[in-house]
Amino acid sequence: MKPAPYSALTPDLTLDALESLGLACSGHLLALNSYENRVYQVGIDDGDPVIAKFYRPERWNDAAILEEHQFTQALAEREIPVVAPLTLNGQTLHRFGEFRFAVFPRRGGRAPELDQAETREWIGRFLGRIHAVGQLSPFAHRAQLTPQTFGQDSLDYLISNKVIPLDLAASYQAVAETALAGVAECYQRAGDIQLIRLHGDCHPSNILWTPAGPHFVDFDDARTGPAIQDLWMLLSGDRDEQQNQLADILAGYEDFCEFDRRELHLIEALRTLRLMHYSAWLARRWDDPAFPAAFPWFNTATYWQDRIAELREQIEIMHLPPLWSNESTGHIRIDDEIDPPYWDM
Repeated sequence: MKPAPYSALTPDLTLDALESLGLACSGHLLALNSYENRVYQVGIDDGDPVIAKFYRPERWNDAAILEEHQFTQALAEREIPVVAPLTLNGQTLHRFGEFRFAVFPRRGGRAPELDQAETREWIGRFLGRIHAVGQLSPFAHRAQLTPQTFGQDSLDYLISNKVIPLDLAASYQAVAETALAGVAECYQRAGDIQLIRLHGDCHPSNILWTPAGPHFVDFDDARTGPAIQDLWMLLSGDRDEQQNQLADILAGYEDFCEFDRRELHLIEALRTLRLMHYSAWLARRWDDPAFPAAFPWFNTATYWQDRIAELREQIEIMHLPPLWSNESTGHIRIDDEIDPPYWDM
C-alpha cells in the first residue's frame, strides 16, 4: 500500500525544517485549515510567528512552485497586497527530508463583507491590478484551466477508477458528458479569449480584510486561464444580486485592467468545471487519511445523486444568457464585442 503523503511530517520534523533555515522556533505549532498541503503557524523566539507550507508531494514540480513564488513576488513588488513567500538563505523553496516547503509572513484579517458595494469595488481594483501583471508574461510550468483539464480529465478519472457507485456511474457519466457539451458551447460563444496568469482559486476565504483593505492569500492554485475565473467565485445570491455584485467588481477592476465582456459567457461553464474537478479532486486524494475523516459523505450514493442533480441544473443554467446588468446600474454596457441577438434570447 502506498504510504500516506504526510505520514512522515511530524511536529518535530516541522520545527527541525524551519530551524534548518536559521529560524529560532519557540516550539509553538498550530495546524491551520488546509487539505491540499499542510500549513502551520510556527512561533519564533523574539519575533512574529511565521506560516510554513509543506507542499503535497508529487503535485507540482519545483519549477511550477517557483513560478507561483515569482508571480506573488512580482505582485508584492508593485505594492499589490498579496502574501508572498519569504526569501531565506537566498531561496523561497526549501527541502527538508522528503518534503518541500516555503515560509510566509503571518497576515491577519477577517472575511470581506461582500454585501457592501464599496468592498466589492475595492477588491475589484486589486484584482484588476493582479491581472494587469498577469498579462505581462505567461506561466511556463503551471497547469491551464481548460474544459479538458478540469472537465474531461476529471470525468475520465472518476470513470476509469470506478469511484462512482456502480448503479449511478452510467447516469453520472451521461449527465457529465451533456454538461461538457454545454461547456463547449459556452466557450464557443465566448470566442478567442485571452488566457492569463491567475490567482486561480479566488474565493472569499482566500481574501483577508483589514482596515487597510484586502489582501490575497494562497496562490497554490495559480494557473493560466480566463480572467473571469478570479471574479465569478465572489458572486452569490440570485441572478439580480449577482449582476449587481459583478457590476461593482468590474467598476473597480476596469480602473486598472480592461475586461473582455465575452468572458461573461464562461461564468456558468467555469462553475460546472469546478464542480466536476472538485469531485475528482476528492477521489484523487482519498489515500490521504485526512480526506475520509473530513469528507465521510464522499463515497455515498447520496453524494453522487446530488452531483447528478447539480450538473442537470448547470446544464439548464448554461443555456441562459450570461449575467449582465440593466441600464440602471451604469457599470456594464453592451458593446459591439457581443453578438446582440444572443442577448435577446
